[in-house]
Amino acid sequence: MAIDIRLPLYLRIWLAVVLAVAVLTLIFGWLWRLTDTQDPPREVVVRNEAGVVVGVAPLRPVRIPGQGAEFEVQMTDGSTLFVQIPPRRRPPSAQPPSRPWFRGNAGLLWMLGIVALAVAVSTYPIVRRLTQRLENLRRGVERWGEGDLSARVEVSGSDEVAFLARRFNHAAERVQTLINSHKSLLANASHELRSPLTRIRMGLELMGPASSNGFRNEISRNIAELDQLIDEILLASRLDAREADVGTIEPVDLTGLAAEECAHGGAELDAGDGSHSVMVSGVAKLLRRVIRNLLENARRYGNGEIRVVLRREGQRAVLRVYDHGPGVPAEHRERIFEPFYRLPGASEREGGVGLGLALVKSIVQRHGGTVRCEDGPDGGACFVVELPALIL
Repeated sequence: MAIDIRLPLYLRIWLAVVLAVAVLTLIFGWLWRLTDTQDPPREVVVRNEAGVVVGVAPLRPVRIPGQGAEFEVQMTDGSTLFVQIPPRRRPPSAQPPSRPWFRGNAGLLWMLGIVALAVAVSTYPIVRRLTQRLENLRRGVERWGEGDLSARVEVSGSDEVAFLARRFNHAAERVQTLINSHKSLLANASHELRSPLTRIRMGLELMGPASSNGFRNEISRNIAELDQLIDEILLASRLDAREADVGTIEPVDLTGLAAEECAHGGAELDAGDGSHSVMVSGVAKLLRRVIRNLLENARRYGNGEIRVVLRREGQRAVLRVYDHGPGVPAEHRERIFEPFYRLPGASEREGGVGLGLALVKSIVQRHGGTVRCEDGPDGGACFVVELPALIL
């Protein structure tokens, strides 16, 4: 199995520089040997007329200008003998032999220039690839800053530049989602506000001196629906703004909140043996809103008994709300938490404005938890809320 070794960008650049310096040093040493003008060591042997070696000089010759090379030979009898090799005589008309272009100081400069060119050519693809990715990132940021919220940066590699590109794409996606959500919120809010106001206007026009209680009740219901819509829109706006102050964070008895809301909404609460309360950290009024919205949703679509189960499972507080309604199709279980989303076939007469579950999700996420919809064991839907539990 191949091992994928991913070095950081700074380490790769450092290794490339070290390698370039090492290669340049080796080449420079090789050039230095080529341009070394000293004569190589030569051995001078002196023999007598009988062929017996009487002296050896394993030394470099000493160059004497105009006289050639001179060797100092140590004789076997302890004396010193100087042997001189005169320079080679050339005819006056002969041209001096040409030296190779790579020898001498000028040749060394030429070779260094070639090495510099080779290093520049070899490192250009690496540097260009890195800078091109940075340029792509810059162009993507400029496009996004000019208003094209769909602009994304191509991600390639696994270094810091790729990580930065991924984080930018994630941030751009988040901002685009929030802006689209706010646009949808405003567009749908105008439509949702128009419906109860139109009904109120028609009711007022039809209301006479002897108006029935049914007209008055209908107008009261529409006004209450309008107030609820405005309240939920304002709360949704505050929850989207992370820096907004929505209440004081404190220990909250989730068991007590669930008991109060179940008693008010006519739901059955199963909190275990009841000897230990489930405690969480959060804003009490927001957590109460979560339970209330889930109960109202179950009452609206549940067609009967509503059952709430609260347990502490490990480090999590788990709240489950069961109903006996038609349930939620699997393909709609994520979308029901979107603002103003209604299941196909749902009518406005059933009540609600489509913000209840969206608020539940926003509040739960703000408290570090999750919410999801599942199938109930006996039919219907089951909404599961998980929150970090306090350790007492």
